[in-house]
Amino acid sequence: MSRNVYVAGVGMIPFKKPGTSETYDMMGAIAARDALADAGIEYSDVQQAYAGYVYGDSTSGQKALYHVGLSGIPIINVNNNCSTGSSALFLARQAVQSGAVDCAIAVGFEFMQPGPLVGHWNDRERALERALKLTDELVDRHDLPSAIRQFAGAGRAHMQKYGTKLETFAKIRAKASQHAARNPLAVFRNIVTPEDVLAAPVLWEGVLTRLMACPPTCGGAAAIVVSEEFAKKRGLRMDVKIAAQTITTDLPSTFDTRDMIRVVGFDMSRLAANQVYEQAGVGPQDIDVIELHDCFAQNELLTYEALGLCAEGEGEKLVNDGDNTYGGKWVTNPSGGLLSKGHPLGATGLAQCYELTHQLRGTADQRQVEGAKLALAHNIGLGGACVATIYEKTA
Repeated sequence: MSRNVYVAGVGMIPFKKPGTSETYDMMGAIAARDALADAGIEYSDVQQAYAGYVYGDSTSGQKALYHVGLSGIPIINVNNNCSTGSSALFLARQAVQSGAVDCAIAVGFEFMQPGPLVGHWNDRERALERALKLTDELVDRHDLPSAIRQFAGAGRAHMQKYGTKLETFAKIRAKASQHAARNPLAVFRNIVTPEDVLAAPVLWEGVLTRLMACPPTCGGAAAIVVSEEFAKKRGLRMDVKIAAQTITTDLPSTFDTRDMIRVVGFDMSRLAANQVYEQAGVGPQDIDVIELHDCFAQNELLTYEALGLCAEGEGEKLVNDGDNTYGGKWVTNPSGGLLSKGHPLGATGLAQCYELTHQLRGTADQRQVEGAKLALAHNIGLGGACVATIYEKTA
C-alpha cells in the first residue's frame, strides 16, 4: 500500500548558542506544540511519534512529548548522527504512506555543548572508527578535531584535485550569512563578506577558517505528516506533499577509493539524490530551492556536485556564476543553513522541512524564493546515513 503523504504542520524554535537555550525536553515540546497548532490538530489526533536526538538518554523523546500529552501512542526514539531529524521524518512519512497510521509527528531537538563534537563513551570503539582510521591515514593534522579533519580534509582533496580556491569556500559562507540575515530563527544573523571569512581565525592554514565551520547550536523542530484521507476528513492543508524520500548508507567506495571526498559521504549523497529524482520523476534542473547539509562550507560545495547541480569538479564555477543564491539556477539554504542558522543535530533535518514547507507555501517572508514549486532537502550523518527528500507544492 502506498499513499500520498502531506506536511500538514511544521514548528521550529529559534536556534541558540549552548548555554542560552531551554532544556532539551522543552525545546522539543515547544516545537511539537507549534507544529500541532500549525496543522490545526490536537496531540490526541497523532497516532505515532518519532523523536530524534543524538546526545541524550534513551527515552528523551518521551520526556519531551509528555509535556505535550499522555495519549499512550508509540514514541520511537531515533539516532542517526547528523541526519537524525530527517531519519525521524522518514519513519513518520513511511508509517503514513504504508497505511499503518494516518497522522504522525516527527520531532527533533538537541542540547549541545560548546566546542567540537566529542565521543561520550570511552570504553568501546567508536561507531565511526573505520572512517576515522582511514582519515588518520589520509589526513595529517592529528591535532585537530575529527570532524574538521574529515570535512576540511575533503575540501583540501577537492582543492588539490580540481584547483578549487579557498576564496570559493569563503563565498559560500558569506552567502549563508546573507540568507540568515533574513531568518529570525537563525542563531547568527550578522552578514559577513568573503574577506571577513578569510580573515577569521585560522583552524587549518590554507584550508579552513573558523567561519567556514558550523557552530554547535541548541534547538528544536517538528513536522506533522498525514494521509490524504485524514487531511480531507479534518479539513487540513494539503499544499505541500512529500513527493519522494530515501535513506542511503555508505557504499564500498566510501572506503575503498581512499578519497576523503568519498569518506565524508559523497557517494551516498549522490545515490540518495538519484533515488529521489527517479521516485519523483524529476531532475536537478527542476528543483527551485534546496536545503543541504553545509556543516562546513567545503561540504556545501561537495554537495552541489553530489546532488547533480553540476559535474564533479565544477562546484567552484557554480559558486562564481551565482547559481547557488537568489537570481541563480537554485537558491541553496535560504534559511542560512547549518553555517549560519545553526546545527542542533537532532533538529536539523526537521528545520530543513520547516524552511522548505514555508517556501512552498509562499510564507517564507523575506527569504521567499519566487514561484517555488519543487524543493530538495539533503541531510547527511557520518557513520553513515543520508536522507534526501523532495517536497512538492500541490496548490
